[in-house]
Amino acid sequence: MKNSIVKIVLVSFLLGITLNSCKAVKNSNKTQRGAAIGAVGGALIGGILGNNLGKGGNGALGAVIGGVVGGVAGGVIGNKMDKQAREIREALPGAEVERVGEGIKLVLGENSVNFDFNKASLTAKAKQNLDKLVPVFKEYPDTNIKIYGYTDSKGADEYNLNLSNQRAAAVKTYLASKGLVNARFVTVGMGEVEPIADNETEAGRSKNRRVEFAIVANEKMIQDAQKEAGK
Repeated sequence: MKNSIVKIVLVSFLLGITLNSCKAVKNSNKTQRGAAIGAVGGALIGGILGNNLGKGGNGALGAVIGGVVGGVAGGVIGNKMDKQAREIREALPGAEVERVGEGIKLVLGENSVNFDFNKASLTAKAKQNLDKLVPVFKEYPDTNIKIYGYTDSKGADEYNLNLSNQRAAAVKTYLASKGLVNARFVTVGMGEVEPIADNETEAGRSKNRRVEFAIVANEKMIQDAQKEAGK
């Protein structure tokens, strides 16, 4: 509920500020206008969500918010992330793709990459769906990708934390085996925290056995964006 209220306030506030920003850059060219407006949006999302949600928590949302660059360079990065997000949606319709600030939060749940109970091995379906993401990740090499593994609530906390680490690592290993640069990936086990469904039902537990990605600009993309912004 708290997150929903914050998002409603954010959208209302962001709309007002963005309209004012449009007036401020009306004499600039189309690219500059898009970058400036995107920069305002990224800065507001990072600031408002960060302050109200404890910097988005420890998961993918927190990592995306923490990676905000801001300024015109942030707008340039945001435009690139818009394109990548669209391609991810097209490649993997079952995934939950959320554009936040200058990054992407990607949730791979039961319809894309999930795990059997008490298992960290990727299912055949999970591998097929990860295969669909590989070309997109290769097309946008200047991003860092943080992989978060999750479990349902069954089992001891320490056991689930270890299991979630194994799940995130399994995804990283598989993607690296497909030719993606291993150094782009960082894995984090989250255990049973931050469930997205009801752990009292099997259907809900299945959704919670998932991985999430935080996709953010790497140093090269940031430097390139800063150069482009300075033109």
